[in-house]
Amino acid sequence: MASIKLNPKVDWFFTKPTKWQEEYGKLRMIALECGLTEELKWGNPCYTLGDKNVVLIHGFKEYCAYLFFKGSLMKDEHGILIQQTPNVQVPRQIRFTNTKEITKLAKTLKAYIKEAIDLEKSGVKATLKKASEYKIPEEFQNKLDENAALKKAFYALTPGRQRGYLFYFSQAKQSKTREERVAKYTQHILNGKGIDD
Repeated sequence: MASIKLNPKVDWFFTKPTKWQEEYGKLRMIALECGLTEELKWGNPCYTLGDKNVVLIHGFKEYCAYLFFKGSLMKDEHGILIQQTPNVQVPRQIRFTNTKEITKLAKTLKAYIKEAIDLEKSGVKATLKKASEYKIPEEFQNKLDENAALKKAFYALTPGRQRGYLFYFSQAKQSKTREERVAKYTQHILNGKGIDD
């Protein structure tokens, strides 16, 4: 077993009163027993190998979870990895609602973490879907066709920002709603900002 090194900068996350305090503690020990380095990233405990993120602990109202940064590349022999939202391309979660689930899965979780470590060591990279692979909703395409400045500004955005807009516009089921979303974010795009900026 690898030596366990707790990072004092992360302790507050595990000692603050929270619904998932006991679960977080168990997830922390499992990750550390796999020989990873404990860091604090995005306000959450993140377990790394060198400068590569392997797994992160985070919590939500309904569950707490391990987030595997390269989860989509993992074998998932037990079928427990979950894609958080349709827009998330590579990371995958394993969700928990109590400590019994974590204890029962401890051996499996260590095997998944070992696989994630091996993926990092191999240097394999995930292939991200390009913005050009997303269908441009007709309502947005019409706006791009009639407004050269908007078209130029949209294609000057980073691929991630382009994907964010295309996904958001496409999610609306009704044409009217898609038009409203496009209208609402036109100036945002012209200003060179992403949907969440």
